[in-house]
Amino acid sequence: MKIVNRIPIIILSAFLLIACAKTEDEKPKKPNIVFIIADDLGYTDIGAFGSSFYDTPNIDKLTNDGVKYTSGYANCPVCSPSRASFQTGKYPVATGVTDWIKGRKAFQGTTVNDRWIVPDTEFELKLTEKTIAEALKTKGYKTIFAGKWHLGDEEEYWPENHGYDLNIGGWAMGRPNSGKGIKGYFSPYGNPRLTDGPEGEYLPDRLTDEAISAFKANKGEQPVFLCLSYYLVHGPFQAKEADINIYKEKRKKEGIKKEDEFLPAQPWMQTATGNNPKRFRERIKQGHPKFAAMIKSLDDNVGKLINYLKETNQYDNTLIVFVSDNGGLTTAEGSPTSNLPFAKGKGWMNEGGIRVPFTIKPPNSKNGTVTDMPVSGVDIYPTVLAYSGEDKMDKTIDGINLKPFIEGAKADENRAIYWHYPHYGNQGGNPASAIRLGDYKLIHDLETGAFQLYNLKIDLGENNDIAVSEPEMTEKLKKMLLTWVSENYDRKLEENPNWNKKDVIVN
Repeated sequence: MKIVNRIPIIILSAFLLIACAKTEDEKPKKPNIVFIIADDLGYTDIGAFGSSFYDTPNIDKLTNDGVKYTSGYANCPVCSPSRASFQTGKYPVATGVTDWIKGRKAFQGTTVNDRWIVPDTEFELKLTEKTIAEALKTKGYKTIFAGKWHLGDEEEYWPENHGYDLNIGGWAMGRPNSGKGIKGYFSPYGNPRLTDGPEGEYLPDRLTDEAISAFKANKGEQPVFLCLSYYLVHGPFQAKEADINIYKEKRKKEGIKKEDEFLPAQPWMQTATGNNPKRFRERIKQGHPKFAAMIKSLDDNVGKLINYLKETNQYDNTLIVFVSDNGGLTTAEGSPTSNLPFAKGKGWMNEGGIRVPFTIKPPNSKNGTVTDMPVSGVDIYPTVLAYSGEDKMDKTIDGINLKPFIEGAKADENRAIYWHYPHYGNQGGNPASAIRLGDYKLIHDLETGAFQLYNLKIDLGENNDIAVSEPEMTEKLKKMLLTWVSENYDRKLEENPNWNKKDVIVN
């Protein structure tokens, strides 16, 4: 019988185990990912993006730590389509969610001022869509959703059925619930995915506390993906009294007068949705105390979460994205803010309706940068996946991976971004499509058929339509836009037999 000396084998095996263990220890941990979505927050509602009335020191610091996108866009001028794009990386025309759910048509029908009977929108984000949460689960992430969902009335379409391990407060409604003892932003909430807190508890504070608790419960066992979708700053306009008083005093000190806050009545108001001009007001100066107090609460809570990440040594290894779902509400429903120098706001295809504060703070960021490279909400999905370690993107994704550009690649100046909103909103805007390519933006007003061209480099306010003076660029973008729409969306606007033709106004 041959005797084998096993000692060398045992020693070699031990060395291999130690080497493997060391290799595992040396592997960089996957970053946590925090995706913060604000609601109805305009580009200039943040100090770092231009506001002088609102105070946002925490979001400003986050912006200064990361990449500030001065040409960052939502994918629609209203909420649900943009939110579907955030979750899927696809344009609204690809998900079928092209209007807020369920949209004005479902509630009001077609009015005599509407030239067209607009297409239907999907009433939910289909379960066949692969969400950002589902993609990250395959990468080992704990997935958490907190806040506004608004992507389906039925429970089967809520976050827990779209890849989220934990759903805190996400359900059908696009705003805090209210009525019959339910108090909107203050408990009791009347939210089937959030237990009521003590009387007077403020919803944004509760969502942040729940998000931090979810981080703590994870105990570092998995990398965390948190989609923190604040209901702020959507109406109803409710805030803490102490914060409201701060801005009442600030308003007094700055001498803001009511007569300076709004434009006189505009022609478009006469024929817009509902034929009630009194419901429209176009704000041109920030100064709404309750709205300012809500922005303060948003900033306070972002700061609270960031402080937790810093205190637990997780901030450096966390990718943080901050964005809004559409521009600020400036022409209707209280018109609480101004988007100047950008034109119009929520519900409009002008810059005020789609350009939003947009920041990405990568892991181990040391110095902030600023770029004017146009980016949009569909880019968040592939960028987040790239930071999770994914190097192969689904070909159905419309967005591009921004990680190479964040790490120093030259900005892509030839990339086009598209919008298609074939609906009448509640803020006075017409159905419209748009394309941005480089410095140029073309808007197709689907109500009137007009094409308007702007050079955003020299005309941020879209005051000078150069479609006639630059016919070559107009034709180039017109062809690109119409081709893109025809290839990606097959629902048509139909003639309204009851249309009041005499009131056509080109905006």
